[in-house]
Amino acid sequence: MSISTSPPAPVVTAGAQSTDLSRSEPPIIVFEQVTKVYANGQAAIQDASFTVRPRDFVFVVGASGAGKSTVIRLLIREERATRGHVLVEGQDLARLKHRHLPRLRRKMGIVFQDFKLLPSLTVEQNVAFAIQVTDPGRPHLKEKVGEALYIVGLEDKLSAYPTELSGGEQQRVAIARALVHRPRIFLADEPTGNLDPDAGWGIVQLLQQINHRGATVVMATHNREVVDLCRRRVLAIEDGRIVRDEAEGAYLRDGDAIL
Repeated sequence: MSISTSPPAPVVTAGAQSTDLSRSEPPIIVFEQVTKVYANGQAAIQDASFTVRPRDFVFVVGASGAGKSTVIRLLIREERATRGHVLVEGQDLARLKHRHLPRLRRKMGIVFQDFKLLPSLTVEQNVAFAIQVTDPGRPHLKEKVGEALYIVGLEDKLSAYPTELSGGEQQRVAIARALVHRPRIFLADEPTGNLDPDAGWGIVQLLQQINHRGATVVMATHNREVVDLCRRRVLAIEDGRIVRDEAEGAYLRDGDAIL
């Protein structure tokens, strides 16, 4: 499945990195010696430290259970770090009051492996719902929804219901819903996990376009093929520990075991 945005956003070449300008800006995401231990004693993340600059595109890779999804949950403050600090745009999430969580999450676009669409709502209504819940008085709602659906190439599916769409189209609706706030940070947790290879590659191309438009993208995945094709920055996690942080990386380094 190809992604069409009519006209398309400029193509992002594999291995493209952040501009020099982003290197002069403070990190947009910081993990500082972060450990997350669950109530059962399992350490999902152990002493993890890394930074992400504005407009970076980062793959977080590893086997199932390695800790990839925990990184995403920590970034949206769905989980709290047991030790260490997680900062988003300079805000220490441990100090963020619960009432300010919606404001944090409006800065982020978030998509998951399951699309989380409401089956009784049309495509247009599903995308609009993201604004209606968090910011019901926001003006120009219809224009913002139309823009988000145009970006993902579904402007002709406004009246369709999720059951009338393919899996790839449903994920693009979920991405449009995440884009409607025009977030600076876009988080994707296994977004190709329920898709066939062609549809999955289309979603990754779309995430690269979103990155090209200026968003910082962090994608957790165990899809080796797309990581190897894109050659972006790779954070590899094994048993909760970051074992590799490589620019223009592949899913595996020479000599690595299959994750």
